[in-house]
Amino acid sequence: MNVVLLCLSVCLVGGLLMSRLAKKLNLPAVTAYLVMGTLLGPFLIGRLGVSGIGFSSLEEVAGYTLLSNVALGFIAFTIGKEVRLAELKKMGRQAIVVGILQAVITTVVVDIALVALHLMRPDVISLSSAITLGSIAAATAPAATLMVVRQYKADGPMTKLLLLVVAIDDAVGLALFSASFGVATALESGRVNPTTVIVEPVVEIVLSLVLGALAGWVLNWVERFFHSRSKRLSISIGFVFLTVSLSMLEFEVGGIHVGFSLLLVCMMTGTVFCNICDFSEELMGRVDSWTTPLFVLFFVLSGAELDLSILSNPAVLLIGLIYIITRSLGKYVGAYGSCALTHCSDSIKKHLGITLLPQAGVALGMAVTAQSLADGAVVRSVVLFSVLVYELVGPALTKRSLMAAGEIRPEGRASARRKNA
Repeated sequence: MNVVLLCLSVCLVGGLLMSRLAKKLNLPAVTAYLVMGTLLGPFLIGRLGVSGIGFSSLEEVAGYTLLSNVALGFIAFTIGKEVRLAELKKMGRQAIVVGILQAVITTVVVDIALVALHLMRPDVISLSSAITLGSIAAATAPAATLMVVRQYKADGPMTKLLLLVVAIDDAVGLALFSASFGVATALESGRVNPTTVIVEPVVEIVLSLVLGALAGWVLNWVERFFHSRSKRLSISIGFVFLTVSLSMLEFEVGGIHVGFSLLLVCMMTGTVFCNICDFSEELMGRVDSWTTPLFVLFFVLSGAELDLSILSNPAVLLIGLIYIITRSLGKYVGAYGSCALTHCSDSIKKHLGITLLPQAGVALGMAVTAQSLADGAVVRSVVLFSVLVYELVGPALTKRSLMAAGEIRPEGRASARRKNA
């Protein structure tokens, strides 16, 4: 236990110290945390084998999965507060259209490129893996985006639309992956299963939204029994723990596999709570301050999970480069086109797509599921490679796009507790 605590303290302090260097280089703190995690990982400092200083293996990093899931739950819960009814009435149609179209277009663009690669070099990638990777490309990481928005106090039409789109993206990505993975499995087995392709993803999305809505309503009801700020904060934290644990449940009903999306459940909990609770704004601010160390640990651990050994595989690098280029193109073109269709401003059309590039936990979860394919190891390696690139570059690009859109104030010497003048 003392080794675990030592390791967590090194991650937390090291990540925060690295963020000071990142500030000198004008990079987001998220990038610093990820770099620190990579340094502490099993391919660099971890190889020294010093107990408590770094991670000696990827399996050791995986031992902190519960901490990462809790952090992801709080990230999703925090995003939920951005989905206000007033904002939905104002730009709900735009968010839904952009959220769906950019994901679908990205999947189509990546599918075309990777299927073409399969036709030219079937020994490099199978058709089932090409289709699966196309659907994984739709997923966007909400964590890195939210951290950049919070660090620089970004605010404006594009930031509001971005957070709504990110909230929708998980449901769309889940549906696309379930359908594509079902088709990929059918190609390998020669048998199509409508339950896996259509029914199960719809059930997962609906049940996740229902569970989250119920949790948000119950949280608001329970909070009414307490008037102390500290006790209300404790209740909120307890409910996020509860929703994270419930979202991990899996079971079968009538031959249908039933599961929940952690992100959707926690986002919906935060959304419902913040829309029906009249003191939610102050309470969510206190939750934000409490979770900062947890988020630092989440990103440092995410950096430590990056498998640098994949960089030695030429086939993975080839597929990975095609995947990264076409996914980036799909996100930009998809966001630009859908924004034009919904009459967004020129600034949003030009910059929104870049902010959707970060990719991490959701995509990795999909890749783990895809390992059951014949060459599922290739899918996982390609996703790991893309996450390595997107997580290190994505936050900086997000910051740059938000600044170009005029939604991040120039940094001054003001306290981090208030907006810079």
